[in-house]
Amino acid sequence: MPIGEMNRPGIVVGMNAEARIARRSGFPVGTLGSAAKLLAAGADGLISFGIAGGLARGLRPGSLVLGTALITEGGQRYPAMDLFPNMEPAIRAPVFGGREIVSRAEDKQALHDTTGAVAVDLESAEVARLCAAAGVPFAIIRAIGDSAERDLPPAALVGLKTDGHVNLAAVLRSVWLAPSQIPVLIRVALDTRLALATLRRVFQP
Repeated sequence: MPIGEMNRPGIVVGMNAEARIARRSGFPVGTLGSAAKLLAAGADGLISFGIAGGLARGLRPGSLVLGTALITEGGQRYPAMDLFPNMEPAIRAPVFGGREIVSRAEDKQALHDTTGAVAVDLESAEVARLCAAAGVPFAIIRAIGDSAERDLPPAALVGLKTDGHVNLAAVLRSVWLAPSQIPVLIRVALDTRLALATLRRVFQP
């Protein structure tokens, strides 16, 4: 089915759990490393889809963000398409494209203050660049997984492999070295579930 002005979009995700949800759309799905291949295979645009970190104060885990633009670390701004203009509730605002996870609350809030972005993720910047080079549109659909007011524990920073699977060994090693992070890590897991539940509603039949 066509979505907005895209008839054959490719969907770019960072985690295996996000990929399982995105496949409900019926469109091709890949991680960031295969984003260029999605375009080469005929996608007429890309959707950056998945969980994001919150940058704006008061934005709760599970909140849906439809990006109006992608802001790079260099300050470049790429306008994004709103594929679901009638979808509510959703926050429509810029998203920041980071190169690494923003883990500290003070850094998240500083990014919001300097860029106006309400969320940060690791895939949207490259998606925006690829689509700009190809002359096709892109969209950002993100659910907040951690609030701007909260620091992420060390285990949350080492828990993902480049192929989108959870690095369980690295998580267990981090917890063994610093068991005091367990309560916060449980909170992160619960909030991630909220974010994934929000993403499932996007592609409900």
